[in-house]
Amino acid sequence: MHIARTIPELREFLGDSRQAAFVPTMGNLHEGHLTLVRKARSLGEVSVASIFVNRLQFLPHEDFDTYPRTWESDCEKLRSAGCDLLFAPDEKALYPEPQTCKVHPDPLLADTLEGEFRPGFFTGVCTVVMKLFACVQPRAAVFGKKDYQQLMVIRHMVRQFALPIEVVGAETERADDGLALSSRNGYLDKQERIQAGQLSATLRSVAQAVRDGDRDFKAIEARATTALAARGWKPDYIALRRRSDLQLPTSGDSLVVLAAARLGATRLIDNLEIDV
Repeated sequence: MHIARTIPELREFLGDSRQAAFVPTMGNLHEGHLTLVRKARSLGEVSVASIFVNRLQFLPHEDFDTYPRTWESDCEKLRSAGCDLLFAPDEKALYPEPQTCKVHPDPLLADTLEGEFRPGFFTGVCTVVMKLFACVQPRAAVFGKKDYQQLMVIRHMVRQFALPIEVVGAETERADDGLALSSRNGYLDKQERIQAGQLSATLRSVAQAVRDGDRDFKAIEARATTALAARGWKPDYIALRRRSDLQLPTSGDSLVVLAAARLGATRLIDNLEIDV
């Protein structure tokens, strides 16, 4: 695996290739990330992953400084997954001057759910992803469905800017108890980890209610929120939305249920597409 630390090094390695498949990450990698890398290998001549902890998507009170940096372990995992190129710039390499030009996504898509609780988050995401796309110039990019709203926002950005990039969504990797794999799972203590599977179980209960014919979506959301809170969680939202644009559903829409909740000091997100 080749490691490029600067944009010129990256471009020199890629040469004139426009057949790269790209997986952007913030490091602290787990099996979910490696699934994305393996998928990328089938989508391009060169598989490229990036590790960059993007300051722009952290709010002032969030964990930028303490976000886990696990460089040696990450490199070993990427090599084992068959990654061809790792792009690992520092802030000076990716942002050599203050990043005053930013990508502001459609507020209808980005200012709800995560955007409501983390204002400015998706502007930071879109700005860094657009810059990484400009650096790598991939033919395909792979994102996990665990960050469902992020996937939708990135797809919308690519479509709006007519970028020649296929955005591929990969299914969420889960632990045996249903917990979606996430870098932030490492913040859970032993007891919290035992409880953490309750989030995915709650989503499954919501999905089952919909499959059973219940169409009072607000009542379903309220029951699920109350049940999760009774187990010691602090839910930000449990929301049924239509898959196409994450707006409020109407009859006949394909649905997804999305959730974010705190267990102790750790905020977890998850979602489940509902097949009726």
